[in-house]
Amino acid sequence: MPTALILGASRGIGRELARQYLTDGWRVIATARTQEQCDALAAAGMVAYPLDVARAESIAGLGWHLDDEKIDTAWLVAGLYGPRHDGFPSEADFDAVMHTNVLAAMRLLPIVAPLVAQRRGRLAVISSRMGSIGARTASIGTLYRASKAALNSVLKDASIDFGPQGAICAAFHPGWVKTDMGGGEADIEVEESVAGLRATLARLTAADNGSFLNYDGTLIPW
Repeated sequence: MPTALILGASRGIGRELARQYLTDGWRVIATARTQEQCDALAAAGMVAYPLDVARAESIAGLGWHLDDEKIDTAWLVAGLYGPRHDGFPSEADFDAVMHTNVLAAMRLLPIVAPLVAQRRGRLAVISSRMGSIGARTASIGTLYRASKAALNSVLKDASIDFGPQGAICAAFHPGWVKTDMGGGEADIEVEESVAGLRATLARLTAADNGSFLNYDGTLIPW
């Protein structure tokens, strides 16, 4: 039975990823911030661990739990949009967004990627087209854009380090999805986004290592 790891599975895209993998017969390891959320994931049939991606000790605790695991597919989903205004950013807002979207990846990927590489598996992060520099035509969401561009850099480094060891690493734009973050006016339902994300990741080859992709497999410029 293959194993999927979903980092940030309490709601939205992460919860739907966990649900779809579980439905398809995978063993699912899922994380959430609170014990109540973990209990709900466990009740659905998953192995659930608490994880606050902004706390180094919480990440270290997850590393201990995962020590003997071999992961076929891993998704880093946890993310934060931050302030909806584009004015002068506060230090607190900057720290919260960058710690959640960038520092967490810098800490988590070196823990997870070796477990994926052992299985010659796949490692993906949920980024955003808003992080693309080459495709950028607007500046709204400056802090979020900066964090996702930085996340893409972290993923690219992971692909260089762990690709030769067997892991296929990719960053994904999930589309504009009807979630708490995307809002009700978004383009697509979460089920469609996640089905596309899973199918695209599953068909990647070593030649695609380090790619930045739309959920349907279309390449996005860095």
